[in-house]
Amino acid sequence: MSVENFNKKENSALSGNIKNRQVRIVILGGGESGVGSAILAKIKGYDVFLSDMGKIKEKYKNVLLKNGIQWEEEMHTEALIINANEVIKSPGISDSVALIKKLHKKNIPVISEIEFAGRFTNAKKICITGSNGKTTTTLLIYHILKKAGINVGMGGNVGKSFAMLVAENACSTEKKDFDYYVLELSSFQLDGMFEFKADIAILLNITPDHLDRYNYEMQNYIDSKFKVTNNQTENDAFIYCMDDEIIANELTKKNIKAKQYPFSIKQQVEQGAYLNENNQLIININKTNPLIMTIQELALQGKHNTYNSMAAGVTSKLVEIRKESIRESLSDFHNIGHRLEIVGNVHGIEFINDSKATNVNSTWYALESMHNPVILILGGVDKGNDYSMLNELVKAKVKAIICLGADNEKIIKAFNGMVGTILEANSAKQAVAQAYKIGKKGDTVLLSPACASFDLFEDYEDRGTQFKQAVRSL
Repeated sequence: MSVENFNKKENSALSGNIKNRQVRIVILGGGESGVGSAILAKIKGYDVFLSDMGKIKEKYKNVLLKNGIQWEEEMHTEALIINANEVIKSPGISDSVALIKKLHKKNIPVISEIEFAGRFTNAKKICITGSNGKTTTTLLIYHILKKAGINVGMGGNVGKSFAMLVAENACSTEKKDFDYYVLELSSFQLDGMFEFKADIAILLNITPDHLDRYNYEMQNYIDSKFKVTNNQTENDAFIYCMDDEIIANELTKKNIKAKQYPFSIKQQVEQGAYLNENNQLIININKTNPLIMTIQELALQGKHNTYNSMAAGVTSKLVEIRKESIRESLSDFHNIGHRLEIVGNVHGIEFINDSKATNVNSTWYALESMHNPVILILGGVDKGNDYSMLNELVKAKVKAIICLGADNEKIIKAFNGMVGTILEANSAKQAVAQAYKIGKKGDTVLLSPACASFDLFEDYEDRGTQFKQAVRSL
């Protein structure tokens, strides 16, 4: 049984009699995580009300209606919200919002969807966070486990919401709960977790990102990322990149109770993963019978992807998947769209869609992997970016920059004089046309924005999709 058919009771938007009822669980945000939380709360017998300051997509409205869940859009009825016993907040809503501050002042718990859903499953939880590589590593771990025949679900910041997955299993008469959940967690989701525990926590890297949400204090962002280790015990696992200076420094200050499994491309580790002097990937958990494969065998190429493969390989060994199965999966994995996705070659000019690069570090990785002269499409909603870390790569590899955003002043100022050409565009179609006009055979046009997309696009997927459509129309 699907959640869409869990409750056929019809509903209207904000009906009059709800004001006379106690609202036990309030959901703020009508997106994937919010609707998933609402469905799960309804199934578990809570009195549920969902409120979104924006428009709720039609597909989500239909699910809410079919499940008899009260909702409102383009407003927050504060009298209902501040009388909740508990509030589940969309990760997109900042704690600095006045309504959230009021809830905190009234001591009403404000939690994330991850915290809420975690209460209703006994499955093992593999949780992946980091500034970059989260989605790729999450998908790769899911691919390995699924291919090995493990009963596994994937969600969080990729795919379905965690709450929706738990809800679907709770109301299904055909399948049991998963044995494992592989969850991609953003810092925003981690901020709303208090009792939730990861059985395997993975921290890939920490570079400046979303600093506008953390009062432009890097330590606040670091502390948020390390929440992935909260509540872990010595029976749990913490997998991390020991080459990341911020992580390494923080580990000298934090008391991590879980067993640690570092990975590195610079030095040998006793238990974890590393590259040896022959550029072979060594994954060693119990000091015997390690998995050994060359980096050329990996489906994902590039230094950043070697790290992602290491994290996935260590996880898979901890789950006790056979070496042969891990090796095969690391070799045949296909990455997601919008992440260094080759769109096509038009008259000798290659076009690559890296729209998912929403921070400067992601763009650094993309540029680092380029071998031809680059026409770089940058821009969008700046999140407190420091573009100076791109300077050396831009000087060495970029021949032109096209700014794709509503406000491009900061990017123009950052790279003025470093490249021969800086142009501005207000649509993906215009950016592609400009790149094609100035490009020559052998050039690479790289969409790797280093910014969020919400000024001109619905999300990074919409940005990438419009880019691909524009390329294919050349």
